[in-house]
Amino acid sequence: MSNKPRSTQRREFLRKSLVVVPAIGLLGPASLSQARSASIAFTEAAYTPRYFTAPEWQFLQAAVDRLIPSNEDGPGALESGVAEFIDREMETAYGHGGLWYMQGPFTPEAPPTLGYQLRFTPRELYRAAIAAVDGWCKKQHNMVFASLAQEMRDEVLHQLEKGQIVLEAVPSQIFFAQLLQNTKEGYFADPMYGGNKQMGSWKMIGFPGARADFADWAEQPGKVYPIGPVSIRGDKS
Repeated sequence: MSNKPRSTQRREFLRKSLVVVPAIGLLGPASLSQARSASIAFTEAAYTPRYFTAPEWQFLQAAVDRLIPSNEDGPGALESGVAEFIDREMETAYGHGGLWYMQGPFTPEAPPTLGYQLRFTPRELYRAAIAAVDGWCKKQHNMVFASLAQEMRDEVLHQLEKGQIVLEAVPSQIFFAQLLQNTKEGYFADPMYGGNKQMGSWKMIGFPGARADFADWAEQPGKVYPIGPVSIRGDKS
């Protein structure tokens, strides 16, 4: 375990995540696909999930809250609307597998270098995996994932990441990787896609967002960008 303070670890994790998340994730993964962006609209009102059932929604909120928790550095995934972002994704071409190659043969045991090898579309993957994880939690702890204490949720997520929980429906590591990737995308996406409310993550790391010109600041490492971020819709902090 690292001896660094939790806040420092979190900031480093999020900065590294920004490098890992594809550019389409920063300005919304739908920005390169008209089919995906057509069904996504940002709203400030209370959100009602379109795809996930009530138990699935509780799981998703509880999971993203532990993957990127809030602290003194900035908002967490839950406050940033990451669960909303993922739910909206499930109703797009991405969620339906329209942007993936979904023909067989399917080889779940294939090495990660060969890419995604399951028969599930993203939305099917979430549905099958969430039910399986909740079922496992009921057997082990007599309650579903969302009802567990925070420390126990962390432990379950760690076990999923390491493949230590065997799920009948899907390999646990593949589900965890999908969940983590979508969580990071929603945390850093443009607010118009449902996540990154009030551009909280951009403010925290000093990302300018969709400003027309900030190229000169890219050549000044270590200097804090002096102007707040702006969204694709033109919203400013």
